Amino acid sequence: QVQLVESGGGLVQTGDSLRLSCAASGRAFSRYTTGWFRQAPGKDREFVAAISWSAHATVYGDFVKGRFTISRDNAENSLFLQMNSLKPEDTAVYYCAAQNTGWGGSDLRNAINWAYWGQGTQVTVSS
Repeated sequence: QVQLVESGGGLVQTGDSLRLSCAASGRAFSRYTTGWFRQAPGKDREFVAAISWSAHATVYGDFVKGRFTISRDNAENSLFLQMNSLKPEDTAVYYCAAQNTGWGGSDLRNAINWAYWGQGTQVTVSS
């Protein structure tokens, strides 16, 4: 089991950048596929990005279009999301997630396939 705690959210202006962090504790973090989701008020939880345990593979949500970069540091039990060129529509609570069914074991874009979640960090982008 792994516990996840996000940080780094805040209020920024359109075009600004933010770097979200997720600190993991528990056993064998390096063996987990990890990712980010977001949820805006009144909307479903949306897939942002995922990264394999080795960091050799990544996948992004269609809306990202090169603006976000996911990375991880297994030695530090940490996951990151660098967000550039932020837009008001990026406003949401961002959640860190982890699962240990493997990179190709399930549809990573579906939140139901992720077993572990952080509490979320709010990102607000003003126009």
